Amino acid sequence: MSGVAATVGGVPIGTDEIDLRESALRAGPFAAALPRAGTSEGRQLRRWLTQLAAAERVIAVEAATLAVTAQEAPAEDQVLPDDSARLEIGSIAAGVLANPLARAVFACITAEVDVADDDVGDYHTRNPMRFAARPRGSGWRSAASAPSFDEVQPAIREHLRAAARRRAFRVWLDARWSALVELAPGYEHPGDPHQPDNTHRH
Repeated sequence: MSGVAATVGGVPIGTDEIDLRESALRAGPFAAALPRAGTSEGRQLRRWLTQLAAAERVIAVEAATLAVTAQEAPAEDQVLPDDSARLEIGSIAAGVLANPLARAVFACITAEVDVADDDVGDYHTRNPMRFAARPRGSGWRSAASAPSFDEVQPAIREHLRAAARRRAFRVWLDARWSALVELAPGYEHPGDPHQPDNTHRH
């Protein structure tokens, strides 16, 4: 009989679900890079998989509450355009956003997020060459002069707004997680200093 790894809104996530997720990873193309099962690192992997499974359940619960469906989802590269965006939002949120339903929730809860005009202007002052046009195949030094603010203002606004939307989603997901999720012993957050496999020390 399966044990319980976590509950989301009182509904259990069985350890058998975590077993299946781990088995799928170990049968995949990155199997050689995974830690051995049963080791401290292997248990940390299972904790991370539990985090992901619980976050996906949180998204499903909230999507139902918001009456959001996957058909309303933006493309993944619109939400997470590059590795920097994935690092910025964190591995669990980035993993969840591989799911169209999560991206639809993202679009719904961040639709009103915007940035102030002053922030756009300040960004251009600090990074005058950030959106300078460069000849194809050239290096970062190739632009002759900084573009005018009017030229790059739309690109800066979109860049800052996208980052602000990712922050808002991360904060929202953390809050909903705290309200809905309970982790079972042995399936604590990988970074929890109270669990024995957390080897991060100061």
